[in-house]
Amino acid sequence: MTNFYIVRHGETRGNIMGFKQGQIDGEPSQLDEKGIEQARTLHDHFDISFADRIMVSPLTRAQDTADLLNEGRNLPIEVDDRLLEISYGDWDGQYDTDLKAKYGKYFIPGSNAIYPDYYEVANGEKFTDVENRVAQFTDEIRQKYANQNIIIVTHGFTVRSFAQNAVKAADPLAFKEPLNCSVTKIEVAENGQQGLYYYGRVFA
Repeated sequence: MTNFYIVRHGETRGNIMGFKQGQIDGEPSQLDEKGIEQARTLHDHFDISFADRIMVSPLTRAQDTADLLNEGRNLPIEVDDRLLEISYGDWDGQYDTDLKAKYGKYFIPGSNAIYPDYYEVANGEKFTDVENRVAQFTDEIRQKYANQNIIIVTHGFTVRSFAQNAVKAADPLAFKEPLNCSVTKIEVAENGQQGLYYYGRVFA
């Protein structure tokens, strides 16, 4: 059994500004003061010394979270592009208020979350595109690092995609994006069968 402990990065200013960060890597998509504190709190309450390695998205907000989590543990860290956040295409770097004014029907009422068909106007990744790259990552890593405990530091939509794959959810909106610096655990058997052990757990 290979265990994946999947961490969403800490809060960024973009998270609270209603900004579609996607694969944007500059400001305001860096950890803010609260995000740094969230990562330090997770470090103090979720001891990752049991793990064998950390795998992380190439985006700075995820790498900074991983570095804070790894302080004093010194686990090897590997970067993998398949752990990137969803690309919203033309919507990356735009504000939800502006997008809703023009494309309101693609937003779930009362939230900044979007329906799967948003890509038709945004030229972004489909939900299934992200799920497929996450599935490829999961299958490769469970074979390469069989029976290891792996910390994954990534992004909200990517965490959601791990969970969708694990339970084979038919509803593309079954999982909401988890809280910043929450942890999701997925167990992957030698035959590739997955189990979702918990989702979006906050350690504090």
